[in-house]
Amino acid sequence: MTGQSAWQPLTPFKAGIAMIFLACLLFYSFGTTKPDFLLAMDNRLLDTMFQWRGTRPTTGSVVIVDIDEKSLQTIGQWPWPRNILATLTDNIHKAGPKALGFDMVFPEPDRSSPSRFLEEIKKALPMPETTSPLLQHLKGLDHDRIFGTAVSQGNTVLGYVFQTRNDGLKTHTDQPFPSAGITVDPRDSGFTDLALIPAYRAILNIPSIAMARTEGFFNVFADIEGTLHRVPLMMTMDGVPYPSMALETFRLGMGISTITLHASTRIKSGGTPVLGISLDQRFIPTDENGQLAVNFRGPANSFPYVPAMEILQGKDLHRLKDKFVLVGTTAAGLFDFRATPFSSTCPGVEVNATLIDNLMAQDPLVYDLHTEIGLTYTLVIVGGLALTLILVHAPPLAGGIAGLVILTGILGANHVVLFLNNKQAGITFPLISLLGIFILVTTLNFFREGRDKRYIQRAFGHYVSPQVVDQLMADPTTLSLTGEQRELTIMFSDIRDFTTISESMDSRDLGAFMNEYLTIMSDIVMAHNGTVDKFIGDAIMAFWGAPAHDPHHGINAVKTALAMLEKLREMQGVWIHRNLPFIDMGVGINTGLVSVGNFGSKNRFDYTVMGDAVNLASRLEGANKNYGTNIIVSEFTKKAIGEDFFCRYVDRVRVKGKEKAVEIYEPLVTGTPPKAMADEIRAFEGAVRAYQQQRFPAALAAMEKLNQTSPQHLYQTYIHRIHDYMEHPPLPEWDGVEQRLNLRQPSPKAKAKPAP
Repeated sequence: MTGQSAWQPLTPFKAGIAMIFLACLLFYSFGTTKPDFLLAMDNRLLDTMFQWRGTRPTTGSVVIVDIDEKSLQTIGQWPWPRNILATLTDNIHKAGPKALGFDMVFPEPDRSSPSRFLEEIKKALPMPETTSPLLQHLKGLDHDRIFGTAVSQGNTVLGYVFQTRNDGLKTHTDQPFPSAGITVDPRDSGFTDLALIPAYRAILNIPSIAMARTEGFFNVFADIEGTLHRVPLMMTMDGVPYPSMALETFRLGMGISTITLHASTRIKSGGTPVLGISLDQRFIPTDENGQLAVNFRGPANSFPYVPAMEILQGKDLHRLKDKFVLVGTTAAGLFDFRATPFSSTCPGVEVNATLIDNLMAQDPLVYDLHTEIGLTYTLVIVGGLALTLILVHAPPLAGGIAGLVILTGILGANHVVLFLNNKQAGITFPLISLLGIFILVTTLNFFREGRDKRYIQRAFGHYVSPQVVDQLMADPTTLSLTGEQRELTIMFSDIRDFTTISESMDSRDLGAFMNEYLTIMSDIVMAHNGTVDKFIGDAIMAFWGAPAHDPHHGINAVKTALAMLEKLREMQGVWIHRNLPFIDMGVGINTGLVSVGNFGSKNRFDYTVMGDAVNLASRLEGANKNYGTNIIVSEFTKKAIGEDFFCRYVDRVRVKGKEKAVEIYEPLVTGTPPKAMADEIRAFEGAVRAYQQQRFPAALAAMEKLNQTSPQHLYQTYIHRIHDYMEHPPLPEWDGVEQRLNLRQPSPKAKAKPAP
């Protein structure tokens, strides 16, 4: 098309492919570290997944003893005297929990302790040592020691907090002492190699309180936007890994003694990535830094809470039996709140409760970097290519709807296939990439397609079918308005004995039937990339390879013919049921060099094909009635289709006006034929060779044997010919070529005439 070449470097399709390539290149450049803005968007999308899913029930294995507003009003402001905490601890132990965890740290002595008060008096008013029973009693009233004794009486886990920045306050004595045995798999990996989150120092409980079975940190780290999604199960300090309070509470309650850290075989600059943690036979998947992706159950108060005041009064102790009990606070003044996907103010203790519940249900979210990488490339390449093709070939409205369907489909599939199965993968990058492809291709389509489609509509709207116009609009570069020489495959098909059929129907029924028949057959042509050139009464002329190039035009033409014949046989029963006559058809196919383009008068013209190859296709269609076949293809089409179809040799003919003979074939099936069919065709072709070599008695015997086993018009035609040549022998130089395509029908006696 004149004036179109300037657009070619900026075609929407090329732009879409370029965007796919650039997106893949950009994602590759990220490596294993995505930019913060993508991480933030992935997290926001994860929050949306939680909102879509809604709340989920807990396992019922975790109960929170809450230092709430009511308890503070009754007992007094925090911190409470630790003899009260000792009573709280004793009452919890009486209830028989699996384990008790404190989501708090006690780094300083209790100033309300009588022993502490006595020490202050002695500093202010020096007095000699006395043996007064009262003073000796006050000296022994150490609330911290009382609390520590209560802590030591059961499966208790004390919490502490890691300081991750260097504040210059580190001492070598501030070392946590968890009771778990910690190992690394594989054993040749060292603790110092692991990519766990490092800590500078630990803020621990004072020694008189640190009497619990074990202890663990309760640090959590929110994302850039301040929302919590992952919680560390292990952190490292001075090259030694330490477990979290939630992990230790779960381990202690389950009676597990060893924690195994599984290290990757990959080595990164930040250390050896962690694959997960094992507690006996339970494998807990984590990210490479030892953090668990929390599967939140719902908003705040998703877990059962028991006010601390009621436990102090000995009430509701049965609710704690065989439970993991966490002591924490929901009081607003104590500021222990976190933002989660469900709530901007979730008590911190409930995060640890969720963590234990995930471990109990074995359903934390699993983040797999390799899954995300593979998913990203697949979505960008496959989704981008599909979106580009749809936008290039579909109308704007359909393209917009398709783009929306693809994007929402990816979101929906991520939610159903991954998220609801507790799997997590960041899909923000492929969604942004597809959105970029959509915007770019749609913008180019807006500027390009309007111009191209208006031009094609003006040039072709009056004389080609809408299907051809759509094809040309999809790729105007294939269009040639002037005639050109091109190798195509041409097909003619018509209804056998149409005159007789038409005489048996009135004009209205005939018109309705022809519309139905031609619609069915032309749809099949279009479905196989063919162009319906014209309808000639009951005949259809079609061709493949123009206006759009088709390297498989021969194969598509033969596929079409077989599909038409199959559809005809399907419809025969329908039409007979409607009292219509039996319908049969003949198809002729030829491949060759033709002229294709606009042909006609100045005021009326058509986009069609012309040439000897077209004439031969037309003659082959008419030859079907002489051989009793439905489809005949020329040797040129047979060569074009290769081994894709099994064909039966039919004859060697010389078309009127041509000196060179043409071999013709009948395509029977796609691919390899059944053995019985192959054996029969092999016997038939042997008989034909004997016939062409003027060995008529042998040819006749073989043909009659075939006809007796499987009576066919084709065999009867050859039997009739052989009888004629035996009565009237051909010239010695006869080469076995049939001179005419319109042959006499076999006589009734041919079938019964004995072989000599």
